[in-house]
Amino acid sequence: MKNLSCRLPLLISLLLLAGIIKGQSFNFALVTDTHVTKDSLACNDLKRTVDQINKTPDISFVLVTGDLTEEGDRASLEKVKSLLDQLNVKYYPLSGNHETKWSESGATDFGHIFGSERFKFEYNGITFLGFATGPIIRMMDGHVAPQDIAWLKNEFSSAKPNTPFVLVTHYPLQDGDVDNWYEVTDLARKYNVKVILGGHYHRNLLFSYDGIPGILNRSNLRDKSDGLGGYSLYRVTPDSILVYEHKIGQEPKKWGGYSLSKKYYTEDNSIYKRPSDSVNHIYPQVKEKWITNIGNTIYSSPVVYQNKVYVGDDSGILSCLALRDGKEIWRFKTNNRIVGTPAVSNNIVVFGSADKYIYGIHANTGNQIWKYPAKEAVLGAVAIEDGIAYIGASDHTMRAINIKDGSLVWEYSQVEGYIETRPLIYEDKVIFGAWDNNMYALDRKTGGLLWKWNGGLTRMHFSPAAVWPVAAHGKVFFTAPDRVMTAVDAQTGNTVWRTKESMVRETIGLSIDKTRLYSKTMQDSVVCYSALSDTPNKIWSVNAVYGYDHAPSMPVEKDNIVYGSTKNGVVFALDARTGKLLWKHKKGNSLINTVVPVGNKECLFSSSEGIVGVLSAQ
Repeated sequence: MKNLSCRLPLLISLLLLAGIIKGQSFNFALVTDTHVTKDSLACNDLKRTVDQINKTPDISFVLVTGDLTEEGDRASLEKVKSLLDQLNVKYYPLSGNHETKWSESGATDFGHIFGSERFKFEYNGITFLGFATGPIIRMMDGHVAPQDIAWLKNEFSSAKPNTPFVLVTHYPLQDGDVDNWYEVTDLARKYNVKVILGGHYHRNLLFSYDGIPGILNRSNLRDKSDGLGGYSLYRVTPDSILVYEHKIGQEPKKWGGYSLSKKYYTEDNSIYKRPSDSVNHIYPQVKEKWITNIGNTIYSSPVVYQNKVYVGDDSGILSCLALRDGKEIWRFKTNNRIVGTPAVSNNIVVFGSADKYIYGIHANTGNQIWKYPAKEAVLGAVAIEDGIAYIGASDHTMRAINIKDGSLVWEYSQVEGYIETRPLIYEDKVIFGAWDNNMYALDRKTGGLLWKWNGGLTRMHFSPAAVWPVAAHGKVFFTAPDRVMTAVDAQTGNTVWRTKESMVRETIGLSIDKTRLYSKTMQDSVVCYSALSDTPNKIWSVNAVYGYDHAPSMPVEKDNIVYGSTKNGVVFALDARTGKLLWKHKKGNSLINTVVPVGNKECLFSSSEGIVGVLSAQ
């Protein structure tokens, strides 16, 4: 009797929440930010949530809105699925940034394991649309891919007039979280979108996304204050959507909601903030020589070879464009997204795909010459030297491949993490980082391990894995998400110096004369350090006024000009000797890839918005 009396208030509360469902009234649960690893307390938190949802009466379905895992790995995703599969009702999962940024599969495992990267379903007259907000592999703001925007347009336009919609995302659809948030809100405001649900902030918040109601939900992880995990319960009635926090073992508590009959917004978006290209009026000498819309998100940098441009995209297509005017020459289709930057030599384009193959394609015709199988997705960028291509993959292997026939020269398969960087070929070594906190140096001829640097890093998220390392004067230089610039001895792998002075991250470049290092800081500034000194020696720093930036794009020097790009869509040019800002130009909102100077004060760029172009500053 004592146990029954203790549980009676909870049971009564749950029954009141369920109520007597009439008309369109129904209940559902929302679980988010579970951050599971294959063996962790987070697993227990999710298991308790599943058990409690199963005991809660009249739950119609469950939404799971991203960051299901901590490290995006397959084992953790499979663990989450095994727990969610124990639910007594259908669940609809979405990926979060922890599944898409840190992903050995190139953010493809989620779709393979859960069946799709989006969802659409109708319940009691309301259509629920869930879609990813990225980012994919590269560190950047969230981004809704062009193909997902097209999907939303089709779902909206093909629905019956005045169909009520609920949109479901991971990131909040606002400036600072999703770089093209306005593409979604401008589209949504033309239709009957009632609310946008999501997570990411780990707390309960009501939002207004350009006037459209939004609700963010608490993390499933246990609170530090009371040690209790929890999730959200929603009750939808004919005139309202109400949200309750349901901590494990506690009574649900209502904390927010919106009217379903009130109109919160109109089609007019003129009062809401939009990105500005006003900087382009300050530097009118910069012209867009040509712009080509590929149509799919681009996460690889373009490369130039014999007046042609080669770039891979999110749909698995390698495109060849004319450098003169951007017109398409040919396309080659793989079976999954291309993330790593290609390389070209001897009329052969070499690149990897998340379809687990490395390809050799004829540079003029686009015909396949060879392909080499890996055991997992190939996300690494390519370096070619003396007819040998060096490329890393997610099967923890760095390979050397003869570009003429695709034959394997050697492979090193003891890498502890997956590889996305472009390897550095320096003297007799192949040098690269991986998502395991390590920097590796292999013998260029045999693939044998020469040294491995760790630097005392403890979290895989701090790995020097996205930066393209550079080397000069017997030292290898790189930066990492721990905000440190590092120099190590190229022969031994011993640390020469490390500095946090400039708050840099995953971005470094080397001057043509090999005396200076360039790096973007995370707030406005570009810094220059000496490549000659055995201690950190800053030569100059300039405020380029590009705002907050954490994109892993490398500064590149040509003709005494340093070119760089930012996540905010700004390309900048600096005097290499003094750091003086020469010009800036904004094109879109997401230039996360390394720009390519092509001479005559021109540079080539690619964008996650699906465009490739040339800027000219004559």
